[in-house]
Amino acid sequence: MTTPFYVSPQQAMADRAEYARKGIARGRSVVVLQYTDGIVFVAENPSRALHKVSEIYDRIAFAAVGKYNEFENLRIGGVRYADLRGYTYDREDVTARGLANVYAQTLGTIFSSAAEKPYEVELIVAEVGEGPEDDQIYRLPHDGSIVDEHGSVAVGGNADQISSYLDQRHRDGMTLAEALKLAVDSLSRDNNGGERSLTAEQLEVAVLDRTRPQKRKFKRVLGRQLSQLMEPGEGGSDSAAPEASSEASEAEEPTPDSED
Repeated sequence: MTTPFYVSPQQAMADRAEYARKGIARGRSVVVLQYTDGIVFVAENPSRALHKVSEIYDRIAFAAVGKYNEFENLRIGGVRYADLRGYTYDREDVTARGLANVYAQTLGTIFSSAAEKPYEVELIVAEVGEGPEDDQIYRLPHDGSIVDEHGSVAVGGNADQISSYLDQRHRDGMTLAEALKLAVDSLSRDNNGGERSLTAEQLEVAVLDRTRPQKRKFKRVLGRQLSQLMEPGEGGSDSAAPEASSEASEAEEPTPDSED
């Protein structure tokens, strides 16, 4: 009779965490920055049909890296949670904090379950407030923990290096063009400290714009407007701010992941 192979709970959890981290690191990075009029999301993503950044509710957006089928299921679940809570109670009762708690419970349960593999995803949930001091940004790693972020955050790829670069250069009161330039500069740096060029066609950009008169603050920055914001010396004015589509959350197209 053979002796059963024993793995300590600590080692099992460490192995699951390492498995999830490696999957997340294979994805291209997403950067989220606060600027004067809201929050900007910038992802390296050449696909126009598949999104890493999506609208969840009026003032709330979602960004993710990792396995597409896993974080797309989470996105759809978040949309349903927000719609149901807003319909049952009030639209103001749908908050990024509440959504982050729901995601944390889901990810934590999956991570600790021996019956299934951990999700290879890392999420960002952000909500734009009446002023910069009211903005909320939450990062949710694969294990379901919640990290309250301020100013800037990066996930996926070489996130540690990008985060360090952003921490040194991000400041309060940046315009959209300044925040976008900083985000693109951070994504352009490789693991060896070198730089590469990223064009508008290689980027997915969206904002939560607190100045929009509509309840829904999410919009995408596309095409010519994105190119203008990225042009040196010409994007400094937010007058070029995007007139991009504010699509319905549930109808959004799927989002790419760690295979890229």
